Amino acid sequence: MEKTKSKSKKEKKNLRRIVPLIKTHKIKFFLAILCMLLVAGTSAALAWIVKPVLDDVFIKKDIDKLYLISVSLITIFFIKGAAAFMHVYLMTYIGQHIVKVLRDNLYNAIIDLPLSFFHKETTGALMSRITYDVNIVKDMLSTAVTNIGRDFFTIICLTILILYQDWKMALIAIIVLPIAFFPVFILGKWVRKISAMVQDAMGKLNIFLHETFAGNKIIKAFGTEEFEKKRFIKKSAELLKMEMKAVIPDKGGSCIIEFFTGFGIAAVIFYGGLNVIKNEMTPGTFFSFITAVGLLYDPIRRTAPLNSVIQRGLAAIERIFDIIEKKPDIKEAQNPITIKNKINDIIFKDISFGYNDKESVLRNIDIKVKSGEILALAGTSGGGKTSFVNLLPRFYDVTKGSLLIDGINIKEFALKSVRKNIAIVTQEPILFNDTIKNNISYGKTNASDKEIEEAAKAAFAFDFIKEFPKGFDTNIGELGGRLSGGEKQRICIARALLKNAPVLILDEATSSLDANAEMLVQEALENLMKGRTTFIIAHRLSTIRHAGRILIFEKGRIIEQGNHNQLIEKQGTYYKLYNMQIKGSEKKIDPHET
Repeated sequence: MEKTKSKSKKEKKNLRRIVPLIKTHKIKFFLAILCMLLVAGTSAALAWIVKPVLDDVFIKKDIDKLYLISVSLITIFFIKGAAAFMHVYLMTYIGQHIVKVLRDNLYNAIIDLPLSFFHKETTGALMSRITYDVNIVKDMLSTAVTNIGRDFFTIICLTILILYQDWKMALIAIIVLPIAFFPVFILGKWVRKISAMVQDAMGKLNIFLHETFAGNKIIKAFGTEEFEKKRFIKKSAELLKMEMKAVIPDKGGSCIIEFFTGFGIAAVIFYGGLNVIKNEMTPGTFFSFITAVGLLYDPIRRTAPLNSVIQRGLAAIERIFDIIEKKPDIKEAQNPITIKNKINDIIFKDISFGYNDKESVLRNIDIKVKSGEILALAGTSGGGKTSFVNLLPRFYDVTKGSLLIDGINIKEFALKSVRKNIAIVTQEPILFNDTIKNNISYGKTNASDKEIEEAAKAAFAFDFIKEFPKGFDTNIGELGGRLSGGEKQRICIARALLKNAPVLILDEATSSLDANAEMLVQEALENLMKGRTTFIIAHRLSTIRHAGRILIFEKGRIIEQGNHNQLIEKQGTYYKLYNMQIKGSEKKIDPHET
């Protein structure tokens, strides 16, 4: 009983989520209802006109009635056709616009969610929400809602007609309907449950497709094409299994209604036939009644598949709004401050941080970073370096302590203002399937051509860009596929230069490059770091020898800090790591020779 109430509340909640979107098109919706009424009224008129056709034309041979009925039929069919077209057009317009709003809101909500959300969700699953789930809602609105409104008014008009013609015979025709609809209602709940499973299976298939298409180079390199084909066939079979499960309740409802429809029509023909034989009813009245009942049962028969579409749509709405209504972990201050002046210092005051309540990845860190200082972060993998720099642009918030910019808690500043003042160059260059020009100006879309060229020159990217036939207007393909690793990274550096942010984060920006590419990128980075407060996560310790200060992270703590020479003299962790990296290429470093 509790489960039934809970499901009913969910259905009402999901429907209420759509109502405000329909209200924005209330005039068109009102006109669509008028068209539905015209379609319903003309359907009843067609059933009614059967009586004079039989009684007055075929039995009484009335020629005047024949002319009148012919003209009336043409008029009725014209009105019905025009009203049906306008009803479908208006409802489709409303449905498509609602779906667009849902799609836009869903994308906006996903983009606004914090980095932690993207670590939990997969790209394929999110793509499935925007494409597959939204299309299911479109089917519900454009097909089910459109037809169910028209069918509802048609049923009302025809029910009034048959009650007017013979209420006893009408009761015989109508009494079967509640019996038929009860199993259809039960099957509808089953459809919704299985539909959610189908949508989940489709999401998993999208995840698989995204991974295999993005990793196609690795698949070919390891010769695992057949393995991946088998995996796809297995996942495709799982989806087919779910879809076939949905067929039974989906089509079963139609079979049940079809049976009861036949039972109802047979009962009406038997009862009406007896009345005609007894001369208690004219043949025209009888056939008019049968026509009305036939027209009445037709929209009722369509109810079962429409109910299935609605149930699938409700399940999709729930999945969509689970994302749209998700509250971000990173919250904006009520009256946020904008960073207007130059950032003088950044203070990490006794901060601790963890991705969950059970475990901390950073513990009790106290660091003050002055304006223009180059701060390098080193240490073993998993020490907390990336987590540390991710606190600066508020990809995550500190669990304990406070992060201060010029003495003000970073949470007091507007999120956009904080991120506007920070530029990031990551280990994996993130570029978009667009032109070189648009990729460089990504953070400053109003930049002039001269500014873009100057940024490219400073990043040592200008020369290779000019070698392309279209120069800066060259499309670089998905994730910059037309460029080499070093070229991609220099485009990213040019983008950061153009942004001209006072704070810079370099997250192992040269670790994946070969020696020649690294040398060029390193020169570009030196141009980028000039006059900026810089945080460098270093994989190769040789690249941070000239940093003003080096922090050594281990298990979430800073265990050593100082410049290169000071840390070598201490002969601690940095000294050991440095010697491990240069072993084989140089002699072991003597702390007294630095």
